[in-house]
This record gives sequence, C-alpha cells and structure tokens, in this order.
Amino acid sequence: MSNENDKNTITRRQFLQVGATLGAGLAVASSIGFPTILKAANEPIKLGIMLPFSGGMELFGQQGLQGVKMLVEEVNASGGLLDGRLLEVVVADNKSDPKVAVERTGQLIQRDKVAAVIGPIASALRDAVKPTIERLKTPLLYATDYEGGVCSPWVACYSPLPEHYVHPLVPYMIENYGKKVYLFGADYSWPQKMNTAIKETVAKFGGEIVAEEYTPFGAKDFSATLTKIKDTGADMTLLTLPGADGVTFIKQYSAAGLKETCKLGFFGFNDNYLPGLTAAESNEVIAIVHFARILDRPETKDFVDRQLKMFGDDATVSYYVESHYGIAKFFADAIKKAGTDDKAAIMANLPASAIIGNGEVTMRADDRHVDLNMLIVEAKDSKLTEVKYIGKIVAPSQCS
Repeated sequence: MSNENDKNTITRRQFLQVGATLGAGLAVASSIGFPTILKAANEPIKLGIMLPFSGGMELFGQQGLQGVKMLVEEVNASGGLLDGRLLEVVVADNKSDPKVAVERTGQLIQRDKVAAVIGPIASALRDAVKPTIERLKTPLLYATDYEGGVCSPWVACYSPLPEHYVHPLVPYMIENYGKKVYLFGADYSWPQKMNTAIKETVAKFGGEIVAEEYTPFGAKDFSATLTKIKDTGADMTLLTLPGADGVTFIKQYSAAGLKETCKLGFFGFNDNYLPGLTAAESNEVIAIVHFARILDRPETKDFVDRQLKMFGDDATVSYYVESHYGIAKFFADAIKKAGTDDKAAIMANLPASAIIGNGEVTMRADDRHVDLNMLIVEAKDSKLTEVKYIGKIVAPSQCS
C-alpha cells in the first residue's frame, strides 16, 4: 500500500487497515503479494476506488472498500487475471463532495491509469463524475441504491432502484400500518426522486401523503419536524435521510416516543446503522434490502463467513459490502471473458449472471443494471430480522 508518491508493496495487515488512515487527497495502491520482478514484467490491473472516507458518508465508503478488498484478495490468491496479472487497488477519498469527486476521478484515470473507477456512493457525485468518465472512456462501477435513469455505455450499476424498494415496501406498510404517510428526506436528488415514486405508489394503494419535507445535510435538531409528524397524525414516516443524519433522526424519533404511534420506514437502512444506535432506538425500524447477513441461505452464510475470516468477528457486513464486492466481481469476470484489459471490451463482456450474497444477480446487457432478490427487514435487538422475502425483482430498462 502506498500514497500517491510511494508505490512500494505493503503487508496484508496494512492493506486491510487502509480505510482508517485515509486523509485529504490520499490515494492508496495495493498489490498483495506482488513480487517486484513480476510487477515490472507483468503490470497489475488497477481498480480505482473513489469512495467517501470523510465528509459525512464515510460509513458507506468504508463498507464499499471492505467488499472490494475481499474480491481483490480472492482474485489474486487464485492467480490473478490474464495469465497472472494481479489486481491492484488505488483508493481516493472523494470527501462526499462533487467537486472533489471530479478531481479524484480525473487523477485516478489519467495519473494512476486505472482500468475502472468504483464509486462514488451519492447520486450528486455520480452525476458530477459521469462526464469525466465518458470523456476519458473509463468504466464507472456504481454499487449504491439510487433513483434510476442512468444510461451510459461507460456506467454499470449494482443498484436497487425505486422498483426494487418502493413497489414492495410501500404497499406492505399501507396494509399493515395505515394510510397516512409523512415523507422526510435529505435535500438532494435521490430522496426527491424516490419520493416521486413513493407518492405514486401511495396513491395507487389508497394512501395519503400528509406532508413532504426535506432537510440539508448536517442538521442536528429535528424537533420541529418531529412535532409536525405528531401533529399530522401520520401512521408512518418514510425516511430517505442517509448517513449520520439518519442515525441522529432515529435517535430523536425514538426519544420523542413517535415509534409507538407512527411506524418508521427507512429506505437505505441496513446493518451499517445498528452500531450507532441502541437496541431501543433501532427496534422496529423497517426497511427493504437486497442483502442481509441474517439470511438463511448457503450463499449468504458463505459470504458472511469469508468476510468475518478476513476482517474479524466484529466486522459489519452490510449490503454495501455485498454490492461493491458484486460489482468488482462482475468486472473481474468480464476481464477473464474479454481476455484483454481493453476497457471497451471489458464493458462489452460485463453483462452476466453470478451468485453473490443472496442468490443469482443478473447484469443486463441493455442497460448494465442488475436484477436483485429483495427482502423486507425489521430491526430487533440490534439485528436485522427477516419480515418477508420478496424474491427477484426486474426493474424496467434505464435505457428505454
């Protein structure tokens, strides 16, 4: 592992600790067990990891990196790609900032010569870097739930869309908890477009939107919103407020006693949030996910076991880990099929099916998005519990 000026090989232990030491502008390269003489004769294939490790979204960035690290180690342990070329990871902190994300993307492609960029988490950052990706003809591998609508020959998405999230969960909640719905989210494109889909689905199933509200990132006091929720008599609050702000909101929602009268549904809620909440605070928060470590499936147990073996028994294994592992696996498999590191050839071979952490995942050829198996979960005693297994959902093509 090295910073942007030092390309020396490091130990496996140092590699596994990279996320904790990332700083402003840091770029880290790793080539596990890569002999210097071999590297000189047979250059590695570089993966750019452009995720947030500061700025409010670092919880997700660290989980994404955790997933990619396991895929890289597994590929390299099996002999690498293209007759022995190992994968090398170059990590850059986008600081949860669109301008920084654009700068880091350009550096990864032009200076570090990566074969693909994995990231960046938020829609605003993805949209900001898309022109750079397309201009420099380098794959962007996006592995975060988002609002849909991205169609580009250089972008592939391992991403739950509104059809995966909204269409199963909203009818379930209306049927079980009531028809009056309060919408609250962060003030950017994903919550706004998610709420468009939510409003359509609520109306279709006879519900009523009693209010729709957005907040800037970094809010610390949600008391005014909590009072509004109580005053409307809402049966449920549907939350689209990611990251640390979501944790803060849940704490205050629980302290206000609202969970007893107004069910809290959280789009994007997953294992990442549980360490920051007490059992009482997280209990009964309901969500929909494409992967949860508690699934009683052989591929889930195998995936979680491999994660715990690599990162320790206390490691968090969320769907961000699974999706970033999955998108990296599709890319590595595409390199094998293409038989070359040519970027266009790799993208052409990306569509495929693979068993990841929750059954078969299919990367479609028409829009380079995935069909996913979904399940409804609820937090109980600081764990996610399965409420209802939905199964495979095929969203409409994002290129039609």
